[in-house]
Order: sequence, then structure tokens, then C-alpha cells
Amino acid sequence: MPLRSLKSVSPEAKYALDGGGEGNEHCAGSESMVNLLTDGAIAVRPDRRVSLPQLFAAMARGEVTEFPSLRAHQRAPWHMFLVQLAALALWRAGQRQLPQQSGAWAGMLRGLVPGYPGDAPWRLVAREPDLPAFLQTPDPGGLKWNAIETPDALDVLISARNHDVKRAVNRRATAEDWILALVSLQTMSGYGGNGKNGIARMNGGYASRPLVGLAPGRGGGDLSVDPSAWWARDVGRLLEQRAAGEGASRGTVGGPGALWCLDWPEGEQLDLASLDPWFIEVCRRVRLVEKDGRFVAFTSTSRAARIDARRRRGDTGDPWAPVHGKERKSLTVGEAGFDYPKLCELLFSGEWVLPVLAQRGEGEQGRDMVLVAEALSRGPGKTEGLQSRIVAMPPGTMLPPPSDTAGETRAQMEEIDIFQRALRYSLALAAAGGDSEAVQTKHFARAREAKGRLHDAADRMFFPCLRRRFEEEADARFEFLETLWSVTRREFAMALPGMRCPATKRARAHARAEGALANMVRRKFPELFEHGLKSPRV
Repeated sequence: MPLRSLKSVSPEAKYALDGGGEGNEHCAGSESMVNLLTDGAIAVRPDRRVSLPQLFAAMARGEVTEFPSLRAHQRAPWHMFLVQLAALALWRAGQRQLPQQSGAWAGMLRGLVPGYPGDAPWRLVAREPDLPAFLQTPDPGGLKWNAIETPDALDVLISARNHDVKRAVNRRATAEDWILALVSLQTMSGYGGNGKNGIARMNGGYASRPLVGLAPGRGGGDLSVDPSAWWARDVGRLLEQRAAGEGASRGTVGGPGALWCLDWPEGEQLDLASLDPWFIEVCRRVRLVEKDGRFVAFTSTSRAARIDARRRRGDTGDPWAPVHGKERKSLTVGEAGFDYPKLCELLFSGEWVLPVLAQRGEGEQGRDMVLVAEALSRGPGKTEGLQSRIVAMPPGTMLPPPSDTAGETRAQMEEIDIFQRALRYSLALAAAGGDSEAVQTKHFARAREAKGRLHDAADRMFFPCLRRRFEEEADARFEFLETLWSVTRREFAMALPGMRCPATKRARAHARAEGALANMVRRKFPELFEHGLKSPRV
């Protein structure tokens, strides 16, 4: 691709285009071959690649069971992108059923953004600077562009120390690698520094765009998710919602949805209220070019975020984002991720409005479902990890749940808290030499790891045990307490030798710590000791 594909190129970018930098040595074809509507660029098996219309048709037939090239943090943005794109195309075409023929999908996708020569919005590389390309807005001119030579360096991940997920190592990238990186960057990015603005669908530049939704389950304790069934379910739910006249409070039905096709003059912003509620966002200026059989991305900055939505605090009508009912802000996920306190807050506290795709639709009450919760936790200049949780939702499990389930949920959380406090205090007492008057903050700090392991164990069993209590199984509560007590005793025994104190006080400290742990638990749960369960011994 000649340099006229960009109106202004920095010296560094020209150096990369001229072959001065080490680039990805091979990509899947040249410019004329990478048209997402006609060319097989997306892997659905290691030996099979399909075009975007072929992908939708295969998913409608239930044939796609994996995306082998997908990285873990790309699963949520890829699913959301495919759902939003399919729903926009179907609604614009007046269709309510998922076609199983690729030709029908190709026609609907072209109809979503009509009037462009040569399928410009669906090509990885634009023929002219004033044309859009896939998830790439037209070049307005007057910008400084900088080269990025690998898709993993373009992607949303930030790893400054380069020790967790390595960056800029994909030197033999395929077209699909660039497609997935573009989807991840454009639909999930937060604030990345001066001129690198984030998406509208998150509560602040250092927040996250969460995915909280239901997917068809396989039953029998299997928590795996079928991507075709999940996609078909979510597309169908969105179409049902819109047909019923719901979900349009944050935009204009029929407004712009494929935002990469709109011109982006420097300093101008889009009005959120003018956009289709299912809009697919592009938050960064990116242009791909092709040189000697390889792709190079060019990025530039913008003076303002693409969408004027800062005051909305992420409350944009995203069908996967919980919104706080009082504060009207979307969920931000921290390092704790979707542990049981966070999920219980979302599901049972009544403080959060669950998104439409996290609620059962008509005809889904009798089906096995799973709750999928994912988000990329981030902070200033860093990503703090992919947070992911899948919870079984058997037939009859309501989301949002009935109000009478909140009491049972709180009771189980309080039970865990009692065991955690007992473990924490007893270990702190041992660290203080067995003198309760001498226990200080520094002694409690030594119990942090043991308490964290108990929390993790409780987290793993929380929802299966809670479901049994909802179903009023007679022994559910006692078995939960019995298991927690067993785990607490194990963690106490493992941690006690590390609670160092003077040797002359050690025997007394250990004995008093053992007694404190047993007494604190016995006061709250005497039934455990009535059944002959032992106090901790090391």
C-alpha cells in the first residue's frame, strides 16, 4: 500500500513502512484478499477459516464450537462485537430470524453501511485515506501517525514490566490477529494517556467494560459455554427487547451503529442520544496499511473522546453492563474480580439493575443457563488482570432473583464472615504470644494469607451450596458449615507455625489460639460440636 493511504506519516512510521523495522513477516494475504465479507480470515477450527457472513451462517446452524486464535481477554469483546453487529444488521434489514445462508448475511452486512465502493468498511486496509476500513475511521488529515508493527502491541493489554503477557512478540501475525486486536482495542480501551481516549461504555478512563450475561448451559455441572448458542441467544434477546419497544432510552433506534464509517474531524464528538443503543464503538484513530505482504498499524491521538458521554458514567444502555440503581453508573471491576461478595451485591442487594442479557427471557425459565461475568480490571497505566467467573443457573433460577432469596444469601455470607474472623483473630493471638491485650494490627496482618485462602475456598463452594439452600435441601446448611469448619481448621494448622513469637511463650500462644478459634466458632455454631467435630489440633 503506498504512503498516500495516510495523509501525514511520521518519520518513524515511514521507517517501518520502508522495511527499516522488524515486522510481522507473514500475514494472511495481501490487501485485495482481506475483505471480511468475502475472504476466509476467521478460524473456527485449526484447519478452517471463514468470512464474516460464513461465520454468522455457521453459528446460526450451531456449528462453531471454538475460536482457536482467540486470546482469553478477547473472548468478551469478540462475543459482544459479534452480537451487536448481527443484531444491527438484522434489525436494519427487518429480519427477526437468524439466516443459515452466508449470502443472506453478506447482503445484510452490506446493507448496514451502504454506498461504499469495494466493501470499504469491511476491508482491513482502505484503498483511499478518506474511506473507512474495518473498525478504522477515515483519515481527516493533519494528524501525526505512529507505527505499531504487531497486533499484540496494538491490543488493549498494558504490561509495562512485560513479564505477565508478553507484548510485541507476534511477528508472524495473520489477518485474524489484527481483526481481534482491533475489536479488543476499539471496544474495550480505557484512557491510555494524552490523546488516547477510552470508550463511552465504561465509568471513567480507568474503569472497565464488564460483560455480565446469561448463556445456554449444558447441564450436569458443565460450565463450558457454546459460542454459537450463546451468540444466538443474545442476538435473539436483543431483537425481542427492541420489538417490544424496550431498551431505547439511551439512544435513537435506527441511528448510527457502525461508528467506524463516520467521519471523525479533530475535536468533534458524537452525541450519545443520536446513536443506535447497540452502537459498535471505535475510541482510537487507527489505520492499517499493507507493505510487502505484511500489515503495519498506524495510530494517532484525538483531542476529545469520540462520544460525548462522560457525564453518563458508563450508563449507555450496554446490554451486558450492570448499572447502579441510585448512582446511575456502570459496574467497575477491581482486583477482587467477581468473587462471591461482588456477585451477591450485583444479584441480591437490589442496588444494581441487571442488564437485559443477564435476565432470563420468555421460554428460558425451564432451561439450564450459566451466568458469565468477565471484565479486564485496569488502573492508571496498567491492566490488573482478566477477571472471569461462570456460575451455574439451573432451571427455575431467576435473575434478578426473588426478594425472599436475599435473606438466605446474607445468612450464608455472615456464616463465612464468622469463620474468617475466628481464623484471623486466633492466628493474631498466636502471633502476639497468646496475650489478648497485646494483639495489634501487625499481628492481624500476619493472618492475611490464611484468611485469603479461606475466602477462596468459600468462594468456590458458595453458589453451589447457596443453590441447595434455595432448593430447601435439609442438610445443605449443616454440610456447608461442616465443610467451612474443616477448611478453617486446615488453614489454622498450616498457618500456625508461621505465627512467630518468643520461644518461651510459644506453647501458651498455640494453646490459647486453638482455644480461641474453637470458642468463637462454638458460640455461633454449637451444632458443629454437638455432632462430635473436633477442635483444631496441630
